[in-house]
Order: sequence, then C-alpha cells, then structure tokens
Amino acid sequence: MSVLAIYAPIEAELDLVLERLRELAQVDFPWLGQMLDHVLRQRGKQIRPALCLLSARFHPHDTTHVVTMAAAAELLHTATLVHDDTVDKSALRRGDPTVHSLWGDSTAILLGDYLFANSADLCTSTGNLRCVHLFARTVMTLCKGELNELFSAFDAKQDRQHYLQRIERKTASLFSMATEAGAVLSGAPEEEVLALRRFGHALGLAFQIVDDILDYMGTEEDLGKPVGNDLLQGTVTLPAILLLEREPADATIRRACEGPDREAAVREAVARIRDSGVIDEAYAIARGYAEEARRELRRLPSSPAQDSLHGLVDYVLDRSR
Repeated sequence: MSVLAIYAPIEAELDLVLERLRELAQVDFPWLGQMLDHVLRQRGKQIRPALCLLSARFHPHDTTHVVTMAAAAELLHTATLVHDDTVDKSALRRGDPTVHSLWGDSTAILLGDYLFANSADLCTSTGNLRCVHLFARTVMTLCKGELNELFSAFDAKQDRQHYLQRIERKTASLFSMATEAGAVLSGAPEEEVLALRRFGHALGLAFQIVDDILDYMGTEEDLGKPVGNDLLQGTVTLPAILLLEREPADATIRRACEGPDREAAVREAVARIRDSGVIDEAYAIARGYAEEARRELRRLPSSPAQDSLHGLVDYVLDRSR
C-alpha cells in the first residue's frame, strides 16, 4: 500500500491535524512565527499522528479530542528533533537547515521548549487524565533515551541490549503513546487499548532499526543528511553493533568513534557494513518486531483501520527514506 492508501481512512482528520499545527505559527512575535513556520512546514511521514488517528478508528467516537492528541504527538516529535539536532550539531533536517544552524543553539533549545509546552497544552485540552499521565511519562522516557544516547556517544563497546533499550525510549515510547492514546480516546475496551499499545511499541522498534539501516544504505539525497551521519555523530546503532558482534577484533567501528581522521574512518565503516552481510541480519531483526506488531493487530476487529495499520507495518519495512 502507498502512504496515500494507508492514510485514506483518516485523510480528513489528518488534514485537521496539519491545520492545528499551522495555527501554532500564528503568534504576535514575528521571529518566533518565522521559526515555527520553518519547523512546522517540514512535513515528514506523519506516522505518529496517523497512528493515533488509526488507533481510534475501531470504534465510533468524536474525532475532536483524537485530532488534538494526534497534533500533540506530532508536535512532541518535532520538539525532540529540534533538541536532537542541537545536541548533535546537525546542519540539515529533511534537507533543510536546522534551527540551531540558522538561529543558534540557545534559540533552538528555547524553541524546542516552546514546542514541548505547546504539545503538553494540546494534550491537556483533551481533558483525559490517562492521556495526560501517558504524555508526561513519555516525555520522561524520551529524556532518558536522549541522556542514554548522549552519555554513550563514541562508545564502541555498546551491545545489542543497550541499543534496544535506547530505541525503546527514544522512538518506541512515542509510537506506543500515539496508539494507546488514540484507543483510549475512542473508548476502546482495555484489551484493545493494550494490544494497540504493544503494536505501537513493536512498530516503533522496527521503524528505528530500519531508520538506522538506511543511515548506512541510503543516499544523501534520500536521507537529507550525510550517509553514516549517526556514526559520525558518535551514535553506534544496530548495523555497527552487529559488525562488532560478528568480528570483535575488527577495529573499523572503534576508529570511527575514536580515530584521528574520523570522517575517513566513518566512510570505511560504511563500506565494511555494506559488504559484511550485517544489513540482512539487521533487517531480519526489524522483521521480527514487525511480526510482533502484526500479531497484536490480529487481536483487533477487522476494519479499514486494521488494514491501514497492516499497510503501515509493510511501509516501515520497505521504505527507502
């Protein structure tokens, strides 16, 4: 299924989410409005709001609060990207200059804080205490993931367990928040809420693993950033960890983390990973989490929303950017 086909059942609601986000740029401080317009017009895959909206489609409901929560999920994601880019000193995001590269680190941090506050405000306006608690716990979990990544940067001794814990916190937590909140706001029975939460968690893991694979296998044009950028920033992801597991005496990853000419070492690491066969192994792990996600979907009523969520699993595995 194409993304347009996957999102077909929620097309109208997704348009409302984007409208809510555009409204946030309408402020009485021109510089703030300019920065908000810059980050909010960078439309990505919109997977998180789509997950929230699709998870609510299994039962009749008033879409107002679900649209608001979906906007909160996307805005929370955007806030994390602004902060991530600042910490990582990334020059580009989706092919556009990052906030910190245009306006400086201090401004970027404050803008990220502003986006966090707005996402929290949207969440609280749903009036659902469970969603508010879920949102707060997710923000704490995201921060743990960021700190985990920060303190483990340039450490070539990381193992698979450490990596999975990090991506659970940084990516899967937000996916599962979106699916659980959508189900809660639709009035779904608890067993369906839990199934959708587990679905979001497993899908988030698969999504991040594929993202990390594409950092080695994609092109700069598709990625909107240099190939091997994660390793250049000191983030050791699954392909590099699998290479270390397979060939512990190989010093390629260590040189990329610690060597005197890191850019050349990263290029060498990208070539080694592409030629080693670990990419197939990483995809197999991603497919395992995708199958976990599909098992959870089988617990839900047959519907166009279920079909779209199945399509989203396939899209996550097959995407090239």
